[in-house]
Amino acid sequence: MKSVTLGLAGMGAAGMLCANPIDQIRPDAPELAPYGDHVIGVQTLEFTHAGQVDILNTTADNAPTYDRPLTVEVWYPAAAGTAPGGEYVTTLRDGKRQATLTGRAARDAAPVEDALFPLIVISHGYPGNRFLMSHLGENLASKGYVTVSIDHTDSTYSDKGAFGSTLLNRPIDQKFVIDAMASLNGPLGAIIDGDTVGVIGYSMGGYGAMIFGGAGVTQASTEYSWGTPNGLLAAHLAGSESHEALVDDRVKAIIAIGPWGNNTGFWDAQGLAGFRKPLMLMAGSVDDTSVYEAIRGIFDGTTGTDRHLLTFDNAGHNAAAPMPAPRESWGIDEGLGYAPFEHYADAVWDTNRMNNIAQHFATAFMDVHLKGAVDKAAYFDLVPVSGDGVVALDDAGKPTDEHTYWTGFRAGTAAGLRFESKAKGE
Repeated sequence: MKSVTLGLAGMGAAGMLCANPIDQIRPDAPELAPYGDHVIGVQTLEFTHAGQVDILNTTADNAPTYDRPLTVEVWYPAAAGTAPGGEYVTTLRDGKRQATLTGRAARDAAPVEDALFPLIVISHGYPGNRFLMSHLGENLASKGYVTVSIDHTDSTYSDKGAFGSTLLNRPIDQKFVIDAMASLNGPLGAIIDGDTVGVIGYSMGGYGAMIFGGAGVTQASTEYSWGTPNGLLAAHLAGSESHEALVDDRVKAIIAIGPWGNNTGFWDAQGLAGFRKPLMLMAGSVDDTSVYEAIRGIFDGTTGTDRHLLTFDNAGHNAAAPMPAPRESWGIDEGLGYAPFEHYADAVWDTNRMNNIAQHFATAFMDVHLKGAVDKAAYFDLVPVSGDGVVALDDAGKPTDEHTYWTGFRAGTAAGLRFESKAKGE
């Protein structure tokens, strides 16, 4: 393992450095969206998962193994006196252009001492990279978590490979990174509570998190011609010993944002019923990639746990998860045939607003399940349609008994949102 320092990159067409902040909190953001009290540090680490199946070189007659590299970005509470602020250089969706992001984390800062923080794993889409949800990594770290975002090999903008690798490796990568972080030595390892873990996955990261949480896949999905070769996905088959061994007691809560898979038959009633972790789903109502109705099917079918569904009305697949589109992504890319901007942005919703809302709910959800902050459950006791909430305040601005507007949102600021909950067994 090693730490890598990132420098400046990403000059605009006119030779000017584009400003791409990931840490903006809008004035109308919900109550738990703002950054917390901790100054944040960040490190880049390299892990190697030995002896993994090399899907890209698998043939009908041979499934070779290799040592699978995984680069991760780690955010954590930093020592008192750390000066906040730093930059990240990221490759964009076209796999070529780079952009410089700015945030609040200090590169390679010393961690705070004599403290222990829950671990949250962040898993991007296909393709994506470890910076796609860097805003969420920073924000949660400022509130007393160690967050680790993975570059999934064969699935990043720079090394996008056969889809079958992503299908097999997502939940395996997630579990391996938990193992690697829990066994980390030194000052950073000393502050990680590796027995108290949350997972946040977007799109294919959500697919992996669903499997990791107990939703084994269907037999049919292991046989797709475009999927994982040689039936290797059977390792995650519902009811199999190999899938059961993947489910991890250390994981206490999962957030799946626009999870892919139910739209193409990767789960049936048996598989979804096997999911057993507290679950929050976030989705856009017009998502046509993971398909919103299929995501609702996950919400309905995960009867083995308590779960929530946050819906952004009229948002697409980019709801809630991606960072604001970097300025360098706005130009048309001839190879893609469109501007990489489209990979990050939504046609209706402001990305900063969606990010702030996701930060609010992720904070409440992880605080309840990873820190035992039962008082935060009040943020989930909501009328299903935000617009049906009634604003009723007294002369001092305090809610009266008639007030039913969403907890943590000022009047009018929950517009366009729906929130539903189901208890285990429902």
